Amino acid sequence: MKENQLRKSWDTCREVPYIQDELKTPKRLSFMKWLCWSIVGTLVFALTVLSKSSFLILVTLGNNVTKSVPEEQKASALLSIGCMLVGPNILLLLKSLWKFIFKSAIKPSKKTVMWVIFVEFLVSFGEVVLTVMAMPYFDIITNVMILNSVSILSAVFQVVDQFRARCKRESESFQPMSCKVECGKWLRPIASIIFIILGYILFIINYLVIEENSFQVKTAVCLAIVGTVFVSLNWWENYSSLFPFLEDISKDIASSQNVVCILSSVVKVLVTAAVVVYNVPLNLIPTSVNRTVFGLMAVQIVSSAMCRWFVVVACKIHALRRCFVVPMYLSSVAVMLLFIGLFAPIVHCPNSNSKLFTSEQLYNQTYSIIPLCSLIANIRHTLSTRRIVSEMNVEGLVVLALCAFSWWLGFMLSTGYIWFLKIQRIERTHDLFVKQMYEGAFLEQSMLLNTRFVAREKKKDERSKGPVSVYLCATMWHETYDEMIKILISMFRLDKFRPKINNYNDAFFEFHIYFDDAFKDVQNGKVRHVNEYAETLVEVVKEVYTIFSEDDPCIFKKKPCLPQQKIISTPYGGRLEYTLPKGNIMMVHLKDKQLIRHKKRWSQIMYLYYLLGWRLNGEYLKMFEKDGHPSVDELREHLKKEKENTYILALDGDTDFQPSAVMLLIDRLKLYPEVGAACGRIHPTGTGPMVWYQKFEYAVGHWLQKTAEHVIGCVLCSPGCFSLFRGAALMDDNVMKRYTTKPTEAIHHVQYDQGEDRWLCTLLVQQGWRVEYNAASDAYTNAPQDFKEFYNQRRRWGPSTMANTIDLLGSGGLTAQRNSSISKPYIVYQVISMGASILGPATICLMIAGSFNFIVNMDQKVALIAATVPPTIYLALCFKLKADTQIQIAAVMSVLYAFLMTGTILSIIGDIVKNETFMTPSGLFLISMTLLYLITAALHPQELSLLIYGVLYFLCIPSGYLLLSIYSIVNMNNVSWGTRETGGKVETVAVSAIKRRVKQAACCKYPCWNTSDDTIEIEPLLSSVVSEEQDLKIHTDSEENESSNKYFTLQTPRSWIEDLQGKFHDFPLHQDILSEDETEFWKDLQKQYLEPLKENKEQQEKVAEDLKELRNKFLAMLYHRIYTLIHFVSYIDTEIKSYYRKKVFFQVT
Repeated sequence: MKENQLRKSWDTCREVPYIQDELKTPKRLSFMKWLCWSIVGTLVFALTVLSKSSFLILVTLGNNVTKSVPEEQKASALLSIGCMLVGPNILLLLKSLWKFIFKSAIKPSKKTVMWVIFVEFLVSFGEVVLTVMAMPYFDIITNVMILNSVSILSAVFQVVDQFRARCKRESESFQPMSCKVECGKWLRPIASIIFIILGYILFIINYLVIEENSFQVKTAVCLAIVGTVFVSLNWWENYSSLFPFLEDISKDIASSQNVVCILSSVVKVLVTAAVVVYNVPLNLIPTSVNRTVFGLMAVQIVSSAMCRWFVVVACKIHALRRCFVVPMYLSSVAVMLLFIGLFAPIVHCPNSNSKLFTSEQLYNQTYSIIPLCSLIANIRHTLSTRRIVSEMNVEGLVVLALCAFSWWLGFMLSTGYIWFLKIQRIERTHDLFVKQMYEGAFLEQSMLLNTRFVAREKKKDERSKGPVSVYLCATMWHETYDEMIKILISMFRLDKFRPKINNYNDAFFEFHIYFDDAFKDVQNGKVRHVNEYAETLVEVVKEVYTIFSEDDPCIFKKKPCLPQQKIISTPYGGRLEYTLPKGNIMMVHLKDKQLIRHKKRWSQIMYLYYLLGWRLNGEYLKMFEKDGHPSVDELREHLKKEKENTYILALDGDTDFQPSAVMLLIDRLKLYPEVGAACGRIHPTGTGPMVWYQKFEYAVGHWLQKTAEHVIGCVLCSPGCFSLFRGAALMDDNVMKRYTTKPTEAIHHVQYDQGEDRWLCTLLVQQGWRVEYNAASDAYTNAPQDFKEFYNQRRRWGPSTMANTIDLLGSGGLTAQRNSSISKPYIVYQVISMGASILGPATICLMIAGSFNFIVNMDQKVALIAATVPPTIYLALCFKLKADTQIQIAAVMSVLYAFLMTGTILSIIGDIVKNETFMTPSGLFLISMTLLYLITAALHPQELSLLIYGVLYFLCIPSGYLLLSIYSIVNMNNVSWGTRETGGKVETVAVSAIKRRVKQAACCKYPCWNTSDDTIEIEPLLSSVVSEEQDLKIHTDSEENESSNKYFTLQTPRSWIEDLQGKFHDFPLHQDILSEDETEFWKDLQKQYLEPLKENKEQQEKVAEDLKELRNKFLAMLYHRIYTLIHFVSYIDTEIKSYYRKKVFFQVT
């Protein structure tokens, strides 16, 4: 002990892996947060003011006293207002049509259709009457504030809501609210109604009592009041829960949102167009475009759309009050002060009667004193035409000010509930806003009134959502030390981020590692011990555990002892159970391939049935078997909820991730019940040119392909290295059960085992579940760093992708019926994408031919031949040579093609410089592709630096899309994994001889061996061969025993436990045993799905022949496509040349 303490005193320096933490310093994070809030809030305020100002100026240009626009062009201003009103409806129509085509197309009921038509007719009629027929008769100050009166019905509905809530509390004997709180809830909407009605009264007094106006003005006053009431019906859905009739309609609208939006948009456009055509003399509109009117309309539409987008951003970043509510409230005041400020500089009293100039004198003085534009002069002119302004009628000005203040205050009080709105950590836009679009003339009013009035029923539903259980399941095989330490640090980091006992209570985590082929033969096959890879994993666990357990490595602080963990012998091999520093559980399942089926898909089946079948279903079955259990309906409902809230995070053994990435995927599944799986953005790690190529390839795939699939339909492949799956989706019909299918045909080996993650996603999509992509969730995984490993990896991915896509397209019609995210246009998109992939090699050949033609001015036909000869030769060589030799040839050809691509780029650039223009086919192609990647990268600033690798990616296009395609298809019959395969001992002639004798002596207890001199040379290999003999004997004997005792006989001896305990004495492993029920489960699972596959030579030969036949079919199809495309291009080239020859001939003659 003293010697150990002495060593610790001088040997305290540590070697620890670098643990990257995503948490920033609080000051920096706080500064960035406030900076973001300031920018968004300022933009919302500025865009609201700009939108409102441009709209009010357009209304002013349609006024009867307008001077800046000629009389014959006033109709243009009113027509622009009509276009501005339908602008948001056109955007909503396009958006809904897009979703109708590519997403859901559920039709609403007739009752819903009639109600929507009725309400939208009244709303659109009120909007156009107010803005086109009434507001042009008022001054601009009145027009600023009259828009706030559209909140009248919202305030009334809020009073009804408080009344119903009080009645409900009294009837259900709830604890009454305090008098102060209840009075506050009642006082705000009642005061809002009073102030808005007071504003109406003052408005009538101002225009009909204090001033004597014409019949048109009196009519405009009445139309304005009626129009605001009609417009206030627009947000009825916000309070639909108050009335059973409206609540049913609202639910129907929610399920058929796209069709309802199309219907409402069409109704609004038609009604607005009808009223505008009726009221506006279109024959007076000149054919020439008035730039002032058109510019104002464009500014209003663009600023409104941008403002709405930034409002959504403000809500997403949880800046609801400071970046949304406050800027909206202040915008009306700012616009009014802006317009008053334009009039104030020339308001003075030139005589003792304290009257202003007449309107004509004031208008003329505008140009003589202040050289402002005609628009500002027109605003002043409309103000000066009011008698209360020109004559400085104090009584009239006070009434006008009180009217504006009453409307503004009433609007603030009616939307005061937004101040107390609680937003979820990740909020869905349609959960925050009732309608999907804003109103063109009422930007701030429509955005605030459109904010959902959170009903009590919804709050109750939100509370009923329980915490989720997340099982992190990593599959390992031959990972290196560095790869293992990545995944384990990620798991321990998540354990630190979410301890088992925490204050969040939103998610509980459990970690599982399934290690394939973890055992080896020792002592001439008498016992089985864990191999060096499994020992490395245990060593890494101990090292990472020590790091996360030591908060302070100071020598004066006592080093904590590592807690005792469990080691268990299981029917499939063994298991290590760790209790992590923060209380979460981690299990390491060591698989023995002699006892259970190995490879990744079978490991996934192993944890799916263990976690979802045995533990989840088994728990509720035990509850059912107990006395006094809940009713069957209650158990069924609880089990359904538990399945919905159980998630499995599939990981690879080299994945590195942060806790926030996991939480983002969890939020995605919690928010969208129809989502069965979600994946993040994968970043390859490593060094060297191959990794650089893959970094740009992955980035482009995420920027373009993944996002396109997510928007148009749904993602078809959630990568197995970092994907979150919902338990209910995996346990659905035709998913988990079908995933256990053994491959019996050639296509099965390609589809099932070469791309298991894509096949699982295909099963989910075919069953009706949606697979989503979350670009904010980042994960890192090791990428192949050498050319051979990269080609072998893509040799698996290419054919499996094609096989699964063909399978999905084959059931496209049925999938489109089941899955709302899969539409027939999306199927067409996938067909086009599939066709482009098949034509990829032919396209590359044409590109290479174009390069020959461009660089050396080669004839088109000769260039086509020169471009197709090298890949044809490579194709022939692939049939004759070994896979390693094929890859070496491909590497050499890739370098040559890279030189060709370099020459092509330089030639195109030189041609652009020579011709002093890029308006050439090659120049336009290069510029367009460059701009595409530059713009896309600018939208992803974190990956902007990857553009440097884009040059390498461009140079390697022939290798990645031509040579790799040929290699993948020719070697389709090779179903080995291709990556992380460690080279075994080379089988010599002596080893083959021993194996033959073992097989001959399988039924003989005393085989006769030839003790020649060759025996001395093969003695070191004898132990492995004898191991095979013993294995064969074990299998032969086990077939004679009963099936129930089979796995018990093959169970791994305890010696491996003692071996690990001896090697890791400083990290004690306490031996434990499984329960009888779990032991029986593993035996049944092995017998049903995971029994080691027996070698069947006839079946293997048949599959090999079928794979070769399948390969030949693909090659024939590929050759046919290349030939057809090249023949077509040659024909087009011949026809073009013939056309030019005829043209020249006729010109000469």
